[in-house]
Amino acid sequence: PPGYGDGLSETNLGHVLAELHADDVTVATKVRLSADDLKDTIGSVQRSLETSLKRLRRDSIDILQLHTQVSLDRSNPDWQRTLDVKDVLGKGGVADAFDKMCSQGLIRFLGFTGVGETSALHQVVDSGRFDLLQVYYNLLNPSAGLSMPPQFTGYDFRQLIDAASEHDLGVVVIRVMAGGALGGTPVRPRNASPTVDVVISGNTYEVNKAKAEKLNTLVSGDVDSLPQAALRFTLIHPGVSTVLVGFSSLAQIEEAVIGAGKGPLPVSAMDHLRDIWA
Repeated sequence: PPGYGDGLSETNLGHVLAELHADDVTVATKVRLSADDLKDTIGSVQRSLETSLKRLRRDSIDILQLHTQVSLDRSNPDWQRTLDVKDVLGKGGVADAFDKMCSQGLIRFLGFTGVGETSALHQVVDSGRFDLLQVYYNLLNPSAGLSMPPQFTGYDFRQLIDAASEHDLGVVVIRVMAGGALGGTPVRPRNASPTVDVVISGNTYEVNKAKAEKLNTLVSGDVDSLPQAALRFTLIHPGVSTVLVGFSSLAQIEEAVIGAGKGPLPVSAMDHLRDIWA
């Protein structure tokens, strides 16, 4: 969204795309809305999008995504600073605002980030109003793509990927490395973000890093590293369209390319994971 790096992320991307004359690249951005923005939802969305387009040096983009957590009822103290389902799907809500951007030729597809109250996320997916879902899915919390055992203690997204597939939504996996916890290094690289946003309550970088230590046994045979295992795992699910991989070095990009080309994790690795999740 426009706020990433105080706008530098979009500005730098716009510069590179213009320099490469990359007109055939699929470009997506996000909009984050607060309750105050709902006083003029269409205007808030349009202003954010126009700011992004200016920085990206484009007249339009392919995908605009809502990047605010969604709940059943934002008046619930547990879900403050969210939008609720009626804010998204109701008359004059976010989906209507996105439709207007689409009718103006500013965007082609509507997306949202599937983080928030699970029941609410499923309602938004089931509505048929959106084309794309960004979903939290990784080795530490695979609940968006797998049915979890009763003793699973993580936040349960109840196979949100499968629900998206049933409604023909494209699925983009985020947090494949759990904010760097599955990055395979004991400390965060100096050029990585110094902090990691907590998108699931209790899932801090420190907590996830401790959990990731139990997964080092996956590195054997043709699995060369924990980051490679993390990427290969997310690509197994047939409902996944794209996996977003954060990186802080060229070597990490090269490792991701190699990992993506190796195919699914071996059966032995998957059996080990099921034991850990249980």
